Amino acid sequence: MKTILVTGAAGFMGRNLCVALRRQKDFEVLEFDLQQAADDLPRLAARAGLVFHLAGVNRPSVETEFMEGNADLTRRLCECLEAGGRRVPLVLSSSIQAELDNPYGRSKKVAEDVVLDYHQRTGAPVYVYRFPNVFGKWSRPNYNTVVATLCHNISRGLPVQISNRANLVRFVYIDDIVREFVRVANRAEHDPSTACHELQPVYSITLGELHDLLLSFREGREQSILPDLSNPLTRHLYSTYVSFYDTQNLAYPVALKTDDRGWLFELIKSPHAGQIFVSRTRPGITRGNHYHDTKIEKFCVIQGEGVIRFHHVLGAGIVEYPVNDREIRVVDIPPGYTHSIENTGGSDMITLFWANEIFDPQRPDTYFENVLR
Repeated sequence: MKTILVTGAAGFMGRNLCVALRRQKDFEVLEFDLQQAADDLPRLAARAGLVFHLAGVNRPSVETEFMEGNADLTRRLCECLEAGGRRVPLVLSSSIQAELDNPYGRSKKVAEDVVLDYHQRTGAPVYVYRFPNVFGKWSRPNYNTVVATLCHNISRGLPVQISNRANLVRFVYIDDIVREFVRVANRAEHDPSTACHELQPVYSITLGELHDLLLSFREGREQSILPDLSNPLTRHLYSTYVSFYDTQNLAYPVALKTDDRGWLFELIKSPHAGQIFVSRTRPGITRGNHYHDTKIEKFCVIQGEGVIRFHHVLGAGIVEYPVNDREIRVVDIPPGYTHSIENTGGSDMITLFWANEIFDPQRPDTYFENVLR
């Protein structure tokens, strides 16, 4: 059993890391946070076989708290580890601000020097990571990052302020940090020769682009439109944005289109992946009887039973596929085939549909022709 101490365990990065470490077998996770009694640190450090030092101060009430919460706490931790006479590996979460001459940056630079000195004196392996802005779930608005603040306000319809839309900001994603730290925790041996480490990937985006992208997430939800999730930064920002939803507002209505056949609604639309829609069809009702030049679709009956029929617009003969909820299967709808789906059961039939493009009423690519001529 490897015993791991996480300082700053109640913070944004600490909470994500502790949850991930506890998913691993053979890890005992000890937690320390700045609100705990000072006497807890020596006791916990004496038990630790590895330390992730994430605790720190970045928004103090007075400037002196920078040194107290960053440099002095790191010094006290290293003294506790050294007092045990063991070479305990230490991972430090630092900041790119350590390169700058400001109160926060200076305190982080001193913390780095303390850890490197601990490494030199004891030979203990250390990992110093200088992170840019970090974003992800469980971050705090108006505290951790501008991403958290924008996600919180935009998702709730609150006003936001952007100081300079052209300002370029660099980010790393919390799950990338956690994966890196879990890899470190799982190492059987640590290389003491390398102390400074980098994390990739690092993302760059202007404040204006960030604001507009997050705003498009809110507007897209109202229209059931997904963003381009093939872009890693967009995908991670979208996950972060959704994590900020008010839990009283997770459900939202759909635009249900109802007629004598039943109902239909659009579930998901994506400019990059088409759209998914759902229908309920009454017994004896047939939907479709049209074909497409370019559009392709997939049909999947998940409740009830029916038959999907095809007829090549230039050929003869009908192809039939019986479908039901006892033997779920997906039926491809190729272009150039007029097609229909009939509810042949005694109860309502529910069908999932996928099309490779969002329906455009100006260019519907839908031409009506009966399958059963």
